[in-house]
Amino acid sequence: MLSETELLFVAGSLVNLLFASIIVRYIYYPRNGEHTYIFTFLAFNTVVYFIMGLFTSVEISIGAGFGLFALFSVLRYRTETVPIREMTYLFVMVALPVLNSILLRTGAYAQLLLSDAVIILILWALEKGFGFRPELRRKQVVYEKIDLVRADRREEMIADLRERTGLDVVRCEVERIDFLRDTAEISVYYAGGPVEKK
Repeated sequence: MLSETELLFVAGSLVNLLFASIIVRYIYYPRNGEHTYIFTFLAFNTVVYFIMGLFTSVEISIGAGFGLFALFSVLRYRTETVPIREMTYLFVMVALPVLNSILLRTGAYAQLLLSDAVIILILWALEKGFGFRPELRRKQVVYEKIDLVRADRREEMIADLRERTGLDVVRCEVERIDFLRDTAEISVYYAGGPVEKK
């Protein structure tokens, strides 16, 4: 039979996982629509919660705890560059169980629920862009009308890109020009619409 402390720890892990799942499923996922980082977010969140439980149940120094987070700070994924938005969510997923574990151990249940609710509310508001202008999305294209790439014909190029892509192109930047193939690599910035996959 589990003791009261063990039951509290298990209940805390479920509450932590519930709030982490709300953030991942209802705030992060609807915007990106990708499963790529969901495993990482939830795995980090769960493991950090249990590690924090170990720190509070066993006499381990605060220095060891900071050492763990120093390890996280030098952790790098060599396979691909992680976008800044995903790194922010990863930080939230690491910080959330630390916060939950400490508040649970001190018996501050109302503060735990309030802080988790505020984090969720802030992330949701930021993702919805409340108080900010609509976010511009970026798409790279290879453009063959090299005569429109000139600075004095920029408006014509934007009009042509709007016509050909069907996107509300706001601005564009010429990244590279290949005069041998008569093409240019252009970053197109547009408002609204789904993020297109390359």
